[in-house]
Amino acid sequence: MDRAEQAIVEGRNAIHDLRSTTLSESDLEQALTALGKELGPVDGNAGKDAEVLKVVVEGTARPIRPVLRDDVYRIVREALRNAFRHANAEHIEAEVVYEENLFRVRIRDDGKGINPNILEHEGPSGHWGLVGMRERAKRIGGQLEVWTEHNAGTEIELTVPGSVAYGSPSVGTGFQLFSRKTKRKT
Repeated sequence: MDRAEQAIVEGRNAIHDLRSTTLSESDLEQALTALGKELGPVDGNAGKDAEVLKVVVEGTARPIRPVLRDDVYRIVREALRNAFRHANAEHIEAEVVYEENLFRVRIRDDGKGINPNILEHEGPSGHWGLVGMRERAKRIGGQLEVWTEHNAGTEIELTVPGSVAYGSPSVGTGFQLFSRKTKRKT
């Protein structure tokens, strides 16, 4: 019965992933805060969910390329979902960093950590969370790192080069460089 229930939940989540529209623009902070409320503790701790997830933003928020935005959100959502469901964490932090040359999202929790066997084998049979996160990260030109220790929590970090995440500088830049070279030749 437990396996059947788990299969139903995972199927429902997969359908939600396919049908959901995630971010209208690039307000990742707002989306993560809403997700924390959605995933927050249910076992009589209804008022506690605001305390569990803290979202921190460093740097000036920049629009993320629309083609990457949904994948970034889905990777981060899976990391948060795992922290809420499996880690037994009391505190979870989502850190979003906008640097000129790098976009980074880091999810940290103070939970029980990930079992090394699960981490080595990319999850138990039939679970695709870590595998899917890594595949999405690779597909968008990013990198996913996982650090964990028994009873010391887990940290998952997604990094994407700024040129990939934010797009290139203004469209006219290449033409300006070309025209300068042309002028020098004459």
